[in-house]
Amino acid sequence: MKTKLIIFDLDGTLLNSVEDLGRAVNHALQLRGLVTHTMGEYRYFVGNGVRKLIERALRASLGHDADTKLQEEVLADFMPYYIEHKCDYTRPYDGIPELLQALEKHGVKIAVASNKFIDGTQALVKNFFPDVNFTSVLGQREGVPVKPNPQIVYDILSEAGATASEALYVGDTGIDMQTARNAGVESIGVLWGFRTKDELIENGAVHIISNPSEILNLLQE
Repeated sequence: MKTKLIIFDLDGTLLNSVEDLGRAVNHALQLRGLVTHTMGEYRYFVGNGVRKLIERALRASLGHDADTKLQEEVLADFMPYYIEHKCDYTRPYDGIPELLQALEKHGVKIAVASNKFIDGTQALVKNFFPDVNFTSVLGQREGVPVKPNPQIVYDILSEAGATASEALYVGDTGIDMQTARNAGVESIGVLWGFRTKDELIENGAVHIISNPSEILNLLQE
């Protein structure tokens, strides 16, 4: 089979995690008497790592950009709360566990490339997919630029022993589609995640799917 590797985004692709992320940020905002936000709003705040999540939430609360000191303070309150509550509402999307099992049966390697901090990424994957043999699970790492920079994809390709033409990248945001394009990997945009079909198309999605099982039809023999 030509397709040797599938790289998945985590939040909004494998896991519906927006409520735990949103509740954790709202907790930190409430400590300061700041305006909180709905889970629908958080769907557009997530996707670029926790610092950008905090920055966007504070901008929406204040009506302007927050200074660095406030951002760091909110982040410091967000992190321990999120780490403790990260699995309260988070769940795999319907059909994802079955898809991962099917890919393993096809002999396709599976990896995760997330902008979530790496410890949180690996803890969530271990918690929700304990029986899946992931080739690589990477999140945001110190000194490595976040997506859409393609370095995380390059690192996964190297670890998996696969070329860009032998891989597919699956994600739910424009950032994901840009990441795939920047890395020279064919992209699959999913409609069950946090963003819209228009956003995926505008950012160059090669394929658009609405059900995880459709990925099996895109494997290249």
